[in-house]
Amino acid sequence: MRDVLAIILAGGEGKRLYPLTRRMAKPAVPFGGVYRIIDFTLSNCVNSNIRRIFVLTQYKALELTRHIRDGWNIFSAELGEFIEVIPPMKRVHEDWYRGTADAVYQNLESVIAESPQLVLILSGDHIYKMDYGEMIRWHLAHNADCTVATIQVAPSEASRFGVVEIHPDYRIVGFEEKPTHGHPKPSIFNPEAISVSMGIYLFQTPVLIQALEQDAADACSTHDFGRDILPRLVHRARVIAFDFHDPNVNAPRYWRDVGTLEAYYEANMDLVEVVPQFNLYDRNWPIRTRPVQGPPAKFVFAEEGRRVGVAVDSIVSAGCIISGGRVRHSVLSPHVRVNSYCEVEDSILLHGCEIGRYSRVRRAIVEPGARVPEGAVIGFNPDEDRKNGYFVSESGIVVVSAEPLND
Repeated sequence: MRDVLAIILAGGEGKRLYPLTRRMAKPAVPFGGVYRIIDFTLSNCVNSNIRRIFVLTQYKALELTRHIRDGWNIFSAELGEFIEVIPPMKRVHEDWYRGTADAVYQNLESVIAESPQLVLILSGDHIYKMDYGEMIRWHLAHNADCTVATIQVAPSEASRFGVVEIHPDYRIVGFEEKPTHGHPKPSIFNPEAISVSMGIYLFQTPVLIQALEQDAADACSTHDFGRDILPRLVHRARVIAFDFHDPNVNAPRYWRDVGTLEAYYEANMDLVEVVPQFNLYDRNWPIRTRPVQGPPAKFVFAEEGRRVGVAVDSIVSAGCIISGGRVRHSVLSPHVRVNSYCEVEDSILLHGCEIGRYSRVRRAIVEPGARVPEGAVIGFNPDEDRKNGYFVSESGIVVVSAEPLND
């Protein structure tokens, strides 16, 4: 894959994931215990043997940059491998990145310097496994100018995605971003579903450069791949659809955009099912991250008169101590402490947080370093949760922050 350059778009503000993105970019948000969201895209690259990677950052990128620096320093410069974090540098105009396409356009100088045959555009905030090598082989076999990875979804979900219309020869002949009316055409891969874009694009480099330069000259453009680049390109270039194949064996296709609190929460809860849809334990497709330095998890108090510290149907990371509390169907990041007589259920406890004695926590996300006071009751009464200063989403997910939400 020496002729392929991957560009990961990781500059999004993630407003719909507030307050988790209050201090960091969305791709840096913890996920699944020990990981960050961007680890899944980066792992796909490494597992696909793509080892030339740009990560384009912008919004509150310090945590993300440090995570990549400390956890992804596995590439060999002698072999031409690299992962390079590129912040906005205002090379071509005085604005910050104005959209996904503009982010790549502003870094065309860096792209051209690497002389890749193909450029793979990826998002840093999706949870999935994908062998990009399959997409590259499909692209070359069909002599494509651009290949768009698509996934099959129910027609009722059309308004959430960029819907593509695909000719029988796999050419994309129509592209509509998040349609709110009409009846999208069935997928040629499955007549009971529609095909939607996954936000993964593979370009012949000259085609990408020309498309970005034309888009930059258009004052009416929003400078977005889904809204602007692809709808124009399908009429003047050979744009091919690639139907997503999940390397998880005997499992449904899994791809999640965790851009909202609800989606983020549900994707974490997917991991603690008895037979999870998304398998973190597949040795054939490992998910890498920054190593966590910490002792093994500990479960204490089995003496008479004290509750046993237990966790069932849960992920418990290194350094956690369950001290006489009970945890069910939850995800615990490293160095979490659950104290005596607690009940934690259907929750996500992030790095270094602590649950005070006699607390009851349900359907909550406890932010890194937060302290739940003794006797707290969280996730049972939304009005009380709001009164106590917690953020409550529309669906009732409670976010407990380490500091007041006054900014």
